[in-house]
Amino acid sequence: MHLSRLRLDPRSQEARRDLANPYEMHRTLTRCFVNDSGALPPRFLWRSEPVIDWHEAVILVQSETLPSWDALTSRDRYLRGVPESKVLIPEQQLRHATDYRFRLFGNTTVTRDGKRYGLVSEDAQLAWLARQGEKSGFSVLAALVMSSDVLRARKENMPISLRRACFEGRLRVTDAVLLAGAMKRGIGPAKAFGFGLLSLAP
Repeated sequence: MHLSRLRLDPRSQEARRDLANPYEMHRTLTRCFVNDSGALPPRFLWRSEPVIDWHEAVILVQSETLPSWDALTSRDRYLRGVPESKVLIPEQQLRHATDYRFRLFGNTTVTRDGKRYGLVSEDAQLAWLARQGEKSGFSVLAALVMSSDVLRARKENMPISLRRACFEGRLRVTDAVLLAGAMKRGIGPAKAFGFGLLSLAP
């Protein structure tokens, strides 16, 4: 699969629109995968990275196929520089019982009686992460909730509120095959809104 890094220029009105609304960001990124508006795009994950320098914003995009960035490079000042991409092969790179640093933006929710509820407390969010790990082939060795808030989006005229937690820490691979699949699919719900992309580093 491919991991791409986009640097957006906040001076662009279109970039600011997308950065302010994850629904619009997903729509914009989808155009890089399909030319026909009626075509079904492949699944992909994306995340808006936390940055210190407000002169640019960084978006990560993970996909099975390499997107065509023409839909973005053709926009005036939307991007700063050329998109960067590298190939990831989790099936070959992950090792059982190996430790990694990780980052994950999770939509920390539980479903009760058919309704989805956001988890607010740090303990509940960390417990959510541990449960995701059990299902996804890893155990959490240490983790911090770096930030926790409500992500607000708008789908046409419908407001959307999503509970968001940024996790960073260390994990251990308990099932490399299971974790490779989870990395491709994403962790937890609301993936179209920028959740679920699990980043690992030695």
